[in-house]
Amino acid sequence: MNPRQIAYTALYLALAIVLPIGFHQLGVAGRIFLPMHIPVLLAGFTLGPLPGVLVGLIAPLLSHLTTGMPPAYAVPLMTVELAIYGLIAGLVYFRFESNIYIALVIAMIAGRIAFAGALLLLGLFVLLPYGVAEYLAAGGALVTGLPGIILQIVIIPPLVIAVRRQLARTARKAP
Repeated sequence: MNPRQIAYTALYLALAIVLPIGFHQLGVAGRIFLPMHIPVLLAGFTLGPLPGVLVGLIAPLLSHLTTGMPPAYAVPLMTVELAIYGLIAGLVYFRFESNIYIALVIAMIAGRIAFAGALLLLGLFVLLPYGVAEYLAAGGALVTGLPGIILQIVIIPPLVIAVRRQLARTARKAP
């Protein structure tokens, strides 16, 4: 990664911590609107799979340590889910030159599957507040997170286009 990518990765990581705080201050639950997912997906789409994975891996733990959110039991689950989001978003969009909407849906599905797998694995060793059966009964977090999923589908593609356009402009101006 070049210095510019490192700086943008750090920015997305900061957003992944600050954005959920803003949602919680407004009284909006993170499990509904999924605010931490947005910067991770943006990192994958605008910078590529490695920065997307890094933001996804670091954000849940750093957020938990600094704000107490997400709860401790959710940190490993979200770490797996978000790392897969960043990886798949970057891979599908960049490597396969896919349509952003297709890449977004694939990343969201892969992340949900990874979350369920991590839930199953972690549940073998730790008592969790819910298991895979409850997760699947709730639609694999589809029902609870539906407003967040809709929000992501609506705002991420135009944000990616705008950010990538801005990144291209600043790259041309760089010495």
